[in-house]
Amino acid sequence: MVIDRKWDRLTALLREMKLAVIAYSGGVDSSVLLKAAAGAMGPHLIAVTAVSETYPPDELAPAREFALSLGVSHRVLPTEELTSEEFIRNSPERCYFCKRELFIKLKQIADAEGIPFILDGSNVDDLKDLRPGRRAAQELSVRSPLVEAGLSKAEVRALARRLDLPMWDKPSLACLSSRIPYGTRITLHILNRVRNAEDAVRGFGFRQVRVRHHGDTARIEVTREDFSRLLSGDVASAIVQALKELGYTYVCLDLAGYRTGSMNEGMGRPKVAGSKQ
Repeated sequence: MVIDRKWDRLTALLREMKLAVIAYSGGVDSSVLLKAAAGAMGPHLIAVTAVSETYPPDELAPAREFALSLGVSHRVLPTEELTSEEFIRNSPERCYFCKRELFIKLKQIADAEGIPFILDGSNVDDLKDLRPGRRAAQELSVRSPLVEAGLSKAEVRALARRLDLPMWDKPSLACLSSRIPYGTRITLHILNRVRNAEDAVRGFGFRQVRVRHHGDTARIEVTREDFSRLLSGDVASAIVQALKELGYTYVCLDLAGYRTGSMNEGMGRPKVAGSKQ
């Protein structure tokens, strides 16, 4: 099968590297990468999980638990995006500044340990969206083995299920700053409001949720399969009430449904080789 050949390619790449520091978020992509690397590199591997106000704090414990279950050395790396004016002014290049800070700190760890490679969990689908962080990865020679092996998001998730990883069906996560329109300054207050709003919606049983912040309006994204349940009278009323208590005046449902990178819409997409655009 194609996916088997890609898995073999992934593990072969990792065996060739022998030593690596992995940017490990605890999501499906980086978990599959970590699982493969643990098998290929054994103890010659360090998984690093970044923590800051831009990510939900409850992601750290399961990430640490999974890394330790593989016998991998795990470190927690505080990052300080909100001290960077380049980050908080929230231009379309925001992700570049965030990833550059992360990769510089990972390089410091790698250099101190004498490790030649820094890896991240990007997959080939990430190449189709506006991802300034990819430029930071290229500048600092960060490799993306899932991309090199040709693995898509669907294939990564299929591998996670086959490998019986606990997070195989975990909803996609992203930096909370991605809920804020470009040009709106990022503040801790807005990040906390978005996080609390998404927690409130998830509290009604919705797994894949985004609450996009547009000033006094909260734009909710859930999968289209969840529309009817969200719009049922009691649920809709309760969600509206919860989000209004957080300070939103208007609460709306995006009829396009959940999709990654919706704040990039209208900005153009990078051309993909072989695609017809």
